[in-house]
Amino acid sequence: MLADEIVHGTVLVRDGLIADIASGNSRVGEDFGGDTLIPGCVELHTDHLETHIQPRPKVRWNLDAALQAHDGQIATSGITTVFDALRVGLEGDTEFGAGDMSEMADAIAAASAEGRLRAEHFIHLRCEVSVLDVVDHFDSLQDNPRVRLASLMDHAPGQRQFVSLEAYRIYYQGKKKLSDAEFAAYSERRVADSAANSDRNRRLLADRCVAAGIAMASHDDATPAHVEESVALGIAMAEFPTTIEAATLSREAGLQVLMGAPNVVRGGSHSGNVSALDLLNAGALDILSSDYVPFSLVQAAFLLPECADIDLPHAIRLISANPAAAAGLADRGRIAPGLRADLVRVQTQAGRPPRVAAVWRGGYRVA
Repeated sequence: MLADEIVHGTVLVRDGLIADIASGNSRVGEDFGGDTLIPGCVELHTDHLETHIQPRPKVRWNLDAALQAHDGQIATSGITTVFDALRVGLEGDTEFGAGDMSEMADAIAAASAEGRLRAEHFIHLRCEVSVLDVVDHFDSLQDNPRVRLASLMDHAPGQRQFVSLEAYRIYYQGKKKLSDAEFAAYSERRVADSAANSDRNRRLLADRCVAAGIAMASHDDATPAHVEESVALGIAMAEFPTTIEAATLSREAGLQVLMGAPNVVRGGSHSGNVSALDLLNAGALDILSSDYVPFSLVQAAFLLPECADIDLPHAIRLISANPAAAAGLADRGRIAPGLRADLVRVQTQAGRPPRVAAVWRGGYRVA
């Protein structure tokens, strides 16, 4: 699967790099029997590590073992480069604290340096700008060598992801198992925190990211004002815009638009916001993220040609070349001579989800 076409041919790998691409069969090497070879997926925003560290409430798993389990699921989903999202600026009612996030970041850096992981892991700092101490927490993490991306987000009710207060109630009241009175107090506190902290923290974090060379993403933009704010701060990527207006304006302003692959697979947003398919049809979608289901990247890419007016190479770019370029990773994301041999063998069968049959990172088989 090349960037713009499907080729029936042969890929030669040498010293971890793609050395040559030729049409037709080869007399040596492995015969894929008609399977599809795609570039390794590049995942910019997954929250999945925490579910391995805390598989059940009040249960904490060994951090290194949890990281390796997460890494195994990432690799076997066809992802060869992943940005693990760590929360920065935590509410008091979470079971994780700032120290936990620092330990996760240190574990990712150590495991990467020691070659213990199948995929290549970077760190994405998810900065909740409404939290008072978010900047202090960011300062404690930004020097980690794996930090490459930060997103600026505000999940207070009544705006952005949760313009609908009813959608907010369904999501958070059920998730946190709050009574009506507890939920009302929780919502009021979130709104007050946002009003007091968000604007200042957003500016301070943007300044720090620019100074440190950390790429920035906005999160859940909904209005023209949100997009104008993102542009003014130097943000280059719009994550999960909630309206077609915000996505289109972001695209016109030169931001790369990222949406969730689960949105594609499910046929819409779980929060009732804009559909990824609607953005794709409007020419306002550049990148897909697995978000909370790692396999959804490959699943969505092979589903899209059936439900949207794009071909398979276009769909594959959404999960490989485009996110690689957005993250400044020029050495991967495409099957082309001279690039890293990050490759995924995919088997397809009518009526079934695709199956990841093998994965190589840098020419070395990891799954």
